[in-house]
Amino acid sequence: MADMADDAGADGPAPGLGARERAVLALERRGFEGPGAKERAIREQLGLAPVRYYQLLNALLDDRRALEHDPVTVNRLRRVRDARRAER
Repeated sequence: MADMADDAGADGPAPGLGARERAVLALERRGFEGPGAKERAIREQLGLAPVRYYQLLNALLDDRRALEHDPVTVNRLRRVRDARRAER
């Protein structure tokens, strides 16, 4: 029998975030000291290029599952993103 949590059909519940998405949000909760520390952590801990990391993060900010998983972090990052967009 198939696991219903993996089925994103209209009648079933949406699946939760994957391990990579949860790791991205966890990294965003941390504070970083010094220049390049965050980018180094992105490469070492997630095995991603920083550009790809920020692409994934930006998509997560619009994902309701991310909001349900970590509302404080997602809402904080949305405010930062909106403020940067307003400056342009």
